[in-house]
Amino acid sequence: MPATATTRRKDDGMSADTRLEEPAFSGLAERHRRELHVHCYRMLGSFEDAEDTVQETFLRAWRRRETFAGRSTLRAWLYRIATNACLDLLARCRPEPATGGEVPWLQPYPDRLLDELPAGGADEPEAVALARETIELAYLVAVQHLAPRPRAVLILRDVLGRPAKEVAELLGDSVNSVNSALQRARAGMREHLPAERQDWAGGEEDAGTRALVRRYTEASVAIDVDGIAALLREDVRCSMPPTSGLQVGRDAVVRDWVEGGFEELKGLRGIPTSVNRQRAVAFYLWQEGLGAYLPLTIDVLRVSGGAITEITTFDAGRFPRLGLPERLPG
Repeated sequence: MPATATTRRKDDGMSADTRLEEPAFSGLAERHRRELHVHCYRMLGSFEDAEDTVQETFLRAWRRRETFAGRSTLRAWLYRIATNACLDLLARCRPEPATGGEVPWLQPYPDRLLDELPAGGADEPEAVALARETIELAYLVAVQHLAPRPRAVLILRDVLGRPAKEVAELLGDSVNSVNSALQRARAGMREHLPAERQDWAGGEEDAGTRALVRRYTEASVAIDVDGIAALLREDVRCSMPPTSGLQVGRDAVVRDWVEGGFEELKGLRGIPTSVNRQRAVAFYLWQEGLGAYLPLTIDVLRVSGGAITEITTFDAGRFPRLGLPERLPG
């Protein structure tokens, strides 16, 4: 019996009678929105670009709905369209990462939205660790250094666990080509991932990390430069996308803060949060005329071996997307 819409997996819920009706089609596709968004985010490194690409994916899917003949699940079909939409965007307008490894288009991903992902594999420690490490900012930055097609192969094979044959069909390549691209991508990731990956990859939360982040918050609010410096590893990296200027090394980072006027700030408050499954601190600055603390920056921290090894700072424009308060009372 040939594959038809009525013989595909039940979890698609898409029958031959309903697949051409827009409300039914949209409802079924919508079930996969969050995981498609995260997939596009891994490919593109930008939350906003991922949103646009998911919308393009749904539009392409609707226009091509009659090509969906049940030879795969609806989910797999949508992943195919989303991946190719990402590749099209990358071919049109995405520059190479800046010299020194900066990725100016990098944007944070709210943990509250990551919580919407399907719970498949949630009880498997390896699956949980993989999902966590492949959404952290260090991983996203490393991925952005890969050429688009090897990047797609890496994410489809190593993150989503798709077989080489399926990936080859999705990308219109041979299995040999996919395997070769995967080898190149893995080599590129080893070059750009943090050296201490064995400490970083699992992203486990512990009391020591929580205490370290608390001390960082307290020292920042107190404008205690020496106190902050004591929490940084000697080779700490600090960046503020989309602003250029990656700072590497404790002395360089502290000097940049001092020269940027950090010691002149008055009236800071910091609240703990998390993005990309990493600990973060959202800072607010007192505005006397408004009688409130207003958003300033959010520092996303990578912690390894009991010290802060990377700080990625995003400006106040990211606060609404991250679900952070617009202001804090005095």
